Amino acid sequence: MVGIIIASHGEFANGILQSGAMIFGEQENVKAVTLMPSEGPDDIKGKIKDAVASFDDQEEVLFLVDLWGGTPFNQANSFFEEHKDKWAIVSGMNLPMVIEAYASRFSMNTAHEIAAHIVTTAREGVRILPEALEPQAAPQAEAAAAPVQGSIPKGTVLGDGHIKFVLVRVDSRLLHGQVATAWTKSTNPDRIIVVSDDVAKDDLRKKLIEQAAPPGVKANVIPVDKMIEIAKDPRFGATKALLLFENPQDVLRAANGGVAIKEVNVGSMAHSVGKVVVSKVLSMGNNDVDTFEQLKAKGITFDVRKVPNDSKDNMDEILKKAKTELAKA
Repeated sequence: MVGIIIASHGEFANGILQSGAMIFGEQENVKAVTLMPSEGPDDIKGKIKDAVASFDDQEEVLFLVDLWGGTPFNQANSFFEEHKDKWAIVSGMNLPMVIEAYASRFSMNTAHEIAAHIVTTAREGVRILPEALEPQAAPQAEAAAAPVQGSIPKGTVLGDGHIKFVLVRVDSRLLHGQVATAWTKSTNPDRIIVVSDDVAKDDLRKKLIEQAAPPGVKANVIPVDKMIEIAKDPRFGATKALLLFENPQDVLRAANGGVAIKEVNVGSMAHSVGKVVVSKVLSMGNNDVDTFEQLKAKGITFDVRKVPNDSKDNMDEILKKAKTELAKA
């Protein structure tokens, strides 16, 4: 696996390393290297040397640095000159760049490949609101990258006529960083569909969700009944969709309506009155427990984890704990 060194002036590298872990999970063979106010070039050079030595594979190393020509860049470059056939340096580091580098290690085996790939994502991560302030070329490029869903005649069959669900997730936060980056990168949808009656009625939340979609992926918000209708429409046969539900009850409604859900990723469920905490990110009430058991009875399985790199929790044990805690409440 390609080793990654995140280097910066001050604590920026440590901060972005922590942010990346929150969104994409803890990473092996990644080190943050900082140049503090009281330190000089030799100090950060020593830190870089130690970081490289800690990697499983020291042949492939990628440097993500904050500023071209700064001391972290210059010291990384002093090592790079002896390894330019394998190593790479990318400056202008931002969070989209770091996350894309993490995701790229699943499919790319060289620092050169990853370096060339992540620059586009880093640039696309720089956006403006209000959108009218965007340079004209930016929205045009975004429109070109978005899936085209023109007016397709009713009855048209695309692909095999069945929409593909690359992930069905229960997450009370719906579309946020972990979904827009980690899960999108690992499942490769061309469309994110938020399925919620309440959100579909809220124009502001709909707009925010649509704006939060990662580059190249279209986001839609629809009510549960509309999802049931779409699942039966052969015009969506070429669509790879990531479905987001706020709660398991909506998942059950969709499944009972004919949406072919085989597995549910349980990501986060917020605490509220009448619910008990069963893990760091999951709170359940009696209705939730009953709903999950109904989903299980339909043959649906569960993948309980926040991000792809996390280990899976046992749903049966979680439901057992929820029942015990609810009985005490």
